[in-house]
Amino acid sequence: MKKLRCLVTAGPTREYFDSVRFISNPSSGKMGWHIANAAERAGWETTLVLGPSGLPDASCSRTVRVVSAQDMLEECLGLFCDTDILIMSAAVSDVRPKVRVGQKVKKADIDLNPQLERTPDILATLSQMRRAGQILVGFAAETHNVLEYAAGKLEQKNLDCVVANDVSAAGLGFASDYNRVCLVLRGAGTVDLGNGPKEILAEKLVGFIAERFVKNL
Repeated sequence: MKKLRCLVTAGPTREYFDSVRFISNPSSGKMGWHIANAAERAGWETTLVLGPSGLPDASCSRTVRVVSAQDMLEECLGLFCDTDILIMSAAVSDVRPKVRVGQKVKKADIDLNPQLERTPDILATLSQMRRAGQILVGFAAETHNVLEYAAGKLEQKNLDCVVANDVSAAGLGFASDYNRVCLVLRGAGTVDLGNGPKEILAEKLVGFIAERFVKNL
């Protein structure tokens, strides 16, 4: 049987104003890192594209480290056509400075009203390129209307599943070893995987994908 190829993205991105200041978020990359390890254990040939993180390389086939949303997009574009399963757990920054200065700007010279522009929407870009048989799983980190927004993302980006995260809950989500995971499925409602250690939830998620989607490949 063909060995399935899985692409996982994880962690934040950093969008630099100058050589030391940037826009980012508190994502640690732990959820995606555990997913990549679980996918490799499931027998999938897995590549992890990891934003800035203190985590070591995952035990998957390959770990690629990136910094910005553009970096992550370019890596994913090079890998996606040969991917069977995409799990996009990265917390990509939504905006970046229009102008980046190559050296540190002195405090007195900092622009207090910098112009911003949107970063590329990696998942939307890849979903427009999808071929028949590819499985696309997205993540939705929200503070309110979590399932509603996750369902909207599912439709807008033509996904098979969205992992909904309530990042407003104390002790769960960003920068934590614990998470709460509810899956929103196309035409099939929701599946609550509950809350617990990210390592355990990653195993549950990979197991669910294998049971629900992979058997049909």
